[in-house]
Amino acid sequence: MPTLPSEFLTVILPYARLFCKRVFVNVQLLLTGAILTPGKRTVSSVLRIMGQASTKAFHKYHRVLSQVEWSTLQASRILLTQLVGMFVGQGPVVVGIDETLERRWGKSIKAKGIYRDAVRSSEKYVVKCSGLRWVSVMILCRIEWAKRVWALPFLTALAPSQAYYAQKARTHKTLTDWARQLLLQVKRWLPDRQIVAVGDSSYAVIDLLLALQGQVSLISRLRLDAALYGPIPVRPPGQRGRNRLKGDRLPTLPMVGNDRTTVWQKLVVGDWYGGHSQAVEYCTSTALWYHGGKKPLAIRWVLVRLDGQLTGLVSNDASLSGEQMISYFVRRWSMETTFALVRSHLGVETQRQWSDRAIARTTPVLLGLFSVVSLVANRLEGKSLLESQISSWYEKKQPTFSDALACVRRYLWVEMNFSISGSEVVHVKMSQQQYQLWQEALAWAA
Repeated sequence: MPTLPSEFLTVILPYARLFCKRVFVNVQLLLTGAILTPGKRTVSSVLRIMGQASTKAFHKYHRVLSQVEWSTLQASRILLTQLVGMFVGQGPVVVGIDETLERRWGKSIKAKGIYRDAVRSSEKYVVKCSGLRWVSVMILCRIEWAKRVWALPFLTALAPSQAYYAQKARTHKTLTDWARQLLLQVKRWLPDRQIVAVGDSSYAVIDLLLALQGQVSLISRLRLDAALYGPIPVRPPGQRGRNRLKGDRLPTLPMVGNDRTTVWQKLVVGDWYGGHSQAVEYCTSTALWYHGGKKPLAIRWVLVRLDGQLTGLVSNDASLSGEQMISYFVRRWSMETTFALVRSHLGVETQRQWSDRAIARTTPVLLGLFSVVSLVANRLEGKSLLESQISSWYEKKQPTFSDALACVRRYLWVEMNFSISGSEVVHVKMSQQQYQLWQEALAWAA
């Protein structure tokens, strides 16, 4: 295996403590090959592009995923520390949580289930398919050289369906159970930082918001017909009976939105969908959210109005302002972009592992590879090595992830193959134009 360049080694060397020295050599080859490989991200394709197609002990690379003892949880902690140190300042650490479906088939894949495919479904047409459901937590931060908010995955867990646990001793965990465990784990890793989490309406659950209250500030969509109540009134002296759990019922959010006396505030959101600014109107207040059989939850709600459409937001942290809640929540849209990019550029859904342990490791590693590439690209940007792919008919104003991946690939190829030429190297002459054509074709390949 060729010697890896310094900027790449700086990013991956902290993971060496998770493996023995012999195994970490194989890990470095797999990580490098996963970045350089276009198309399917199988172990075989990684070995081919790294020049190991003729190796006899190819099984040792498969065993890194299927048999070798190492902790994906500890790797997630290291990656989180790197991302916070490089991309997050002294303010709150904003993370997003969402689930995605990895379409997989086969009798050997035990954790697969039938789920709604959000990518192919619409409001009128629902598509269901077989696959694995993953819950991913990502850092939502602004990348200065990209001039946009990126979602950088660092912690991903497999969330099987209820049918998977039918014949097992373990009880089924819902999406909100997984969200509670994952977000509290992030808080344990960063005990001295304020954690702000954003999620879609699936996570607007009273039990989840209560479990995270005081630990993680969770922002989610709020149902417009949610039952909101005023504060608990002072108990009169001598009154009999149990204490009240809530105050008087408050108007629903649509009633507030249609009330002419409602005072609307104006806000220009800088990181709107598509990267442009968007002016919106909003109103906000605090309330108790109550449902029969549940403890009342003190919340801050925000009602956003845009083009006549109303959207409700809720947070279990009443100290957040309406402006903060809106600015944090709109970052969530970058998560869908990341899910699309890891499929198109990093080969998610093309891997072919069949053992339970390899399946549980491969997809989180490929998602984490998105963040590793971003870390390396950020270091290369400091050396002015990051550039966008441009042409006479299309010019990018800022680098995208495909540009970052191409930059890292080109850097690895040049440093590993062209910096030092040994005596055993056979030199083949080619024109500068042909060299650039090959470089462009390979570096920007999906």
